Amino acid sequence: MLPTEYRLRRREDFATAVRRGRRAGRPLLVVHFRSGATDPHGSGESVPPARAGFVVSKAVGIAVVRNKVKRRLRHLMRDRLDRLPTGSLVVVRALPGAGDADHGQLARDLDAALERLLGGVPRGCNPPGTATDGGCAPGPRNPGRDPGGSAQ
Repeated sequence: MLPTEYRLRRREDFATAVRRGRRAGRPLLVVHFRSGATDPHGSGESVPPARAGFVVSKAVGIAVVRNKVKRRLRHLMRDRLDRLPTGSLVVVRALPGAGDADHGQLARDLDAALERLLGGVPRGCNPPGTATDGGCAPGPRNPGRDPGGSAQ
């Protein structure tokens, strides 16, 4: 289980992570990450630990399935909290396919999303070890537009 001091409990904390943080989507889940956010409810003497919250809607399945997904996600996050900077907020939102996924699939999607959010592989780049071996050359920002601004 995820200890209480590492869980998001307040609506404001969820909203801060979702609205002001960065997001990484995967087929089974979406991870929202707000780095180094200070705890407005804390006493101010110490930096709060990284905290995580979970959103599992009825689209995932019946109550038994939703609770199983939440338990799996809490267990997976417990092992990954040490990789997060102190004071950060993480919200993991399960998508409808998460109810049918096994533990390993959820772990792979969570790892990939956290890797991207923590400065790993940028979006659109292939991870090292794949067929293109991680190469990601910076391309034009608007590939469909002429940088000179002329219409053709």
